Amino acid sequence: MSSMQKLYLLVPLAPLAGAILAGLFGRMIGRTASHVVTILGVATALIASFFIFQDVQAGNTFEGALYTWATSGGIKFEVGFLIDSLTVMMMLVVTFVSLMVHIYTIGYMSEDPGYQRFFSYISLFTFAMLMLVMSNNFLQLFFGWEAVGLVSYLLIGFWYTRPTAIYANLKAFLVNRVGDFGFLLGIGLIAAFAGTLNYAEVFAKAQDLLQLTVPNTGWPMLTAICICLFIGAMGKSAQVPLHVWLPDSMEGPTPISALIHAATMVTAGIFMVARMSPLFELSETALSFVMVIGATTALFMGFLGIVQNDIKRVVAYSTLSQLGYMTVALGASAYSAAVFHLMTHAFFKALLFLGAGSVIIGMHHDQDMRNMGGLRKYMPITWLTSLLGSLALIGMPLFSGFYSKDAIIDAVHHSSIPGAGYATFCVLAGVFVTAFYSFRMYFLVFHGEERFGHVHNHHGDHADEELADDHHHGLAPGQKPHESPWVVTLPLIMLAIPSVLIGFGTIEPMLFGDWFKGVIHIAPAHDTLAELRESFHGGFGMALHGLKTAPFWLATGGVFTAWLLYLKFPHMPALIQRRLSFVHRVLENKYYFDRFNEIVFAGGARLLGRSLWKGGDQMLIDGVLVNGSAACVGWVSRLSRVIQSGLVYQYAFWVIIGVVTLLVLWWPILRPES
Repeated sequence: MSSMQKLYLLVPLAPLAGAILAGLFGRMIGRTASHVVTILGVATALIASFFIFQDVQAGNTFEGALYTWATSGGIKFEVGFLIDSLTVMMMLVVTFVSLMVHIYTIGYMSEDPGYQRFFSYISLFTFAMLMLVMSNNFLQLFFGWEAVGLVSYLLIGFWYTRPTAIYANLKAFLVNRVGDFGFLLGIGLIAAFAGTLNYAEVFAKAQDLLQLTVPNTGWPMLTAICICLFIGAMGKSAQVPLHVWLPDSMEGPTPISALIHAATMVTAGIFMVARMSPLFELSETALSFVMVIGATTALFMGFLGIVQNDIKRVVAYSTLSQLGYMTVALGASAYSAAVFHLMTHAFFKALLFLGAGSVIIGMHHDQDMRNMGGLRKYMPITWLTSLLGSLALIGMPLFSGFYSKDAIIDAVHHSSIPGAGYATFCVLAGVFVTAFYSFRMYFLVFHGEERFGHVHNHHGDHADEELADDHHHGLAPGQKPHESPWVVTLPLIMLAIPSVLIGFGTIEPMLFGDWFKGVIHIAPAHDTLAELRESFHGGFGMALHGLKTAPFWLATGGVFTAWLLYLKFPHMPALIQRRLSFVHRVLENKYYFDRFNEIVFAGGARLLGRSLWKGGDQMLIDGVLVNGSAACVGWVSRLSRVIQSGLVYQYAFWVIIGVVTLLVLWWPILRPES
């Protein structure tokens, strides 16, 4: 094994070692040692990723197996790595954001009794995501895919004494199983008809798969594979209708909300589809399906952010919407733009989540924005970094989100894939909606009158559970908010820097250079970034041009509308809510997706379970097999008791009856032939 291969192994194994030490020996080594070993593990992975990044920049890539687990029917099940430009970008983003979250956790979870356990979980989560992005085959991809799902289940339900947390992690687990079923079907079709699980070998056989159909259906094989794989992405990356788990995952502590929703679990689906570009490019049907699902998620999940009062849930619905933007870009064959937005979004969304957590600390664990206001003068670092994150999110020129979001909108506008017109409308309307809910949150939290330190009738979206929990009780009358400790504010500052600068510095190589050459494959007819590439004259020039485009004015309009409604005329939102009560009710009930799932799927499962219990368990098993066999034995016993009486004359009678019966039955056989 070469020195570089050892370095590749170090990246995922260092966080794994930290997770094992903190998880198994946390009580022995103590709280400080637990966070030290996990932070050292992730920091080691980040440093190693940086050296690997430099090696890839020098033109060195790696694709190969490190260990063969099994061979069956000519298919090898291997552990291997694919190290190229897409992989190292993901490695750097995952390890950097994870490191910031680890440091932040020291301050946020300082009083929690599960301190060591939490560090073990988040370090294990980082290991799982790194195994996913570094894999060179579908087996290892599926391992990482399921591992992040399992650890997210543990993290969302970290506060396992809260019923809402248990419900949320079970919901996330079950919904992701639905997506994973499709994902597994896609991998099964690949294994059956390509005869391999290795990426490179599958891509080499893409043209052969294009000629096949799914047996007994007539469906194009490649389209079926791509749609099945994307169903897996719909679960992990929370696309409609498999999005319902993500907002409820806010029941977990804020650090894991940032880690799940910024750079790891929810971006796994985006990364997977970009990696599978040689397959998706050959199926226009699959691309159209991806585009429409992404466009629907981008706009309609953004609407839900408008009516949220829990600060974390606003950011959660923002994540859903931005994942929709990335998915739309995938459907428009702008894979590099999707991955570019994945990268920029990781930094500013982690910043917004951690900023929200800092506000929650300052508000003594009150998450309801209606109880905030005027925090700017009490929490200056949180205020400034949250403002920078919000400007990046809405795509203000020169901020990182501007470059990636504008590239996506332009790509969708120039796409010829069926559904592009609908998608263009959704992503443009989504710009206004994003700006509105983002600055609604910003103005309610940091500006306007101070609404804390009073007795309120509202305590967040889960009043009953939260009031009973020590983590949610708010400021006492007369108590003032406070800025968070340095272990919380330092990650905010470190994440604010790339949130502002990284788009400007990386757009040229990632979108218009050769950074993804040979990694992402686009058919010439699907090159939707061609026009933007021809007109591109540097990051500053693109920002100046952006001042004249529709997205800028839509974003400005959203900010102005939020200012008008929540600072200038704060009585107006309640009036609009009364006038549009039906629309508000639909949004508050999240388009009734949860209600539908409860009635159809949960209710159907209960009905099926009750039917199996009554018909199968009580009637068939208990009634027929168990009780029936006992009754049969009893009946035979009662009959035997009558016959076996002990009276000689009865025995003689039965002997005579038996002889007569035998003679009658056997006489036709025994009589002589006439």
